[in-house]
Amino acid sequence: MNAILPELRRRLANIVRIGTVSDVDTAKGLCRVRTGANETDWLNWLTPRAGRVRFWSAPSVGEQVIVLSIFGEMTTGFVLPAVFSDQHPAPSSSPDAVCIDFPDGAVIEYQPESSTLTAHGMKYADIQAAEKISATSNVVVVTAGQMITLDAPVVKCTNKLIAGSLLLKYGGEMYGNITHTGGGFNSNGMIVHLHYHGNVQNGSGNTGGPTS
Repeated sequence: MNAILPELRRRLANIVRIGTVSDVDTAKGLCRVRTGANETDWLNWLTPRAGRVRFWSAPSVGEQVIVLSIFGEMTTGFVLPAVFSDQHPAPSSSPDAVCIDFPDGAVIEYQPESSTLTAHGMKYADIQAAEKISATSNVVVVTAGQMITLDAPVVKCTNKLIAGSLLLKYGGEMYGNITHTGGGFNSNGMIVHLHYHGNVQNGSGNTGGPTS
């Protein structure tokens, strides 16, 4: 009996152990954990989903985790991420927010207090949908430092379009009444409201073509 007690104590102590990730094999989905003076063998880490829906977020070296070992045998352990530490503190102190902080400085956060979803700090964002992308709001603001490109066979604006300036490179058509106010309207080098016609005469005759 006395010989069994130390083994029971060892197993009980190993059922739940806290430690830090010492190595990660992302190709195999395994990691090793240093806990106290010991380092585990390669162990699987737990993930929220691993069936038809799969979730991937590999633990990182130095991350504080918990090792759960079946019957206290650490060779049968699973790694449960994660516990905040001095090296990796919590990225938010909000009681309700969901915040994901990435090592390159990018942050994705939803703050229920202000009903605000933010995503910032990334260099590139790529959204692809085979059928349709919809964005609906009272006001939509898109800001670019250099250029916004709309690349499609047809770009449709269903109501008024207000532009600071307009450049049409390949012609087009206009329908309905057009009102021009202020500045000059230049057509093929002629200011429409300032050019002159020759062969002017009274009565019902027509003028000649424009002279300037």
